[in-house]
Amino acid sequence: MKKLLTLAGAAALLSTLSARADVKLNDNLTVSGYIVGAYTTFSPQPGTSWDSVFDASKAPPGAGDANALDLTFTANYKPVTAVISLFDFPGTALGVNILDAYVTYDAGSGVTITGGKFLSYLGYESFYPTLMSQISYANGDFLGAIPAYHSGVKLDYVSGNTGAGLAVLDSVYSPYGYNRGDGELKHNAGLEGYVTQKVGDVTLWAGFGYDTKGYFEVHSVLTLDVWLSYQLNKATSFGAEYQHKDGGLGAKGYNWLTFLGYNFTDKVSSAFRISGEKMSDGGPGFTKYTVCPAYALTDHLTVRAELSYYDYTDYSANHATFFGVQALFKF
Repeated sequence: MKKLLTLAGAAALLSTLSARADVKLNDNLTVSGYIVGAYTTFSPQPGTSWDSVFDASKAPPGAGDANALDLTFTANYKPVTAVISLFDFPGTALGVNILDAYVTYDAGSGVTITGGKFLSYLGYESFYPTLMSQISYANGDFLGAIPAYHSGVKLDYVSGNTGAGLAVLDSVYSPYGYNRGDGELKHNAGLEGYVTQKVGDVTLWAGFGYDTKGYFEVHSVLTLDVWLSYQLNKATSFGAEYQHKDGGLGAKGYNWLTFLGYNFTDKVSSAFRISGEKMSDGGPGFTKYTVCPAYALTDHLTVRAELSYYDYTDYSANHATFFGVQALFKF
């Protein structure tokens, strides 16, 4: 996920914490979190329209995290940091669950070792809605290339403008949903890795995810992900990403995005995005056009609205419109 567009953000621990503003409880313990709620509508043509009010179970395509609750506790006993978080997508059957649950050891010289349950390296856009620049995701409606949480051990390295990481996992993807991997290594396993380099105001990132065949995976799965970000000036940022996933027949394809963010003032900003996705073997695809202005009422409370238009190919709908209004409070 797009953690921070800095090399420090290449480490998963820092990426998780960047979504929140920690409140210090004592010298070793902090708490942080967010509450995000939205009203969204989705209107395919032809097709049946529907809307959702603070209910993730009714979320339109690409907007699964438009409503979310998070409470994170961080214990820092240098060189060891432990993180545990409680999370909920309101309205979904899973309810409140443990999302992050990991321990990181800082071995020095830019090396950290993490074990437990943590977020995938992959993806320009963030799992955390408070780090998103718009309400909906650019793509993934059909391909589902970007995983979420899984368990394992990972090694990360950051030195100056260079970063890298490698994770050995129970699985990259999961049959159980966003909050866990498959929980076993006997029948299959997963690997993830990345390298990143910052050159001036440009950050380059390349990574992969690989699931072996077995258990729920009827075919081995390889996902490749590359993205870049460019801070043109204080007010303007640019991003681009390309992903390719090969999970066998019916689970192979690619997607892409281009992103432009502009700050009109210190409180008013907007995201502009064009993205697309195409399944292989004659499967469906789309191009998506998005605009999402936002207003920061305070450092902790932001409201935004998104309008997106889908142009489909080889799908039951010819086109569709997504609209949403969202409030985000973080602490």
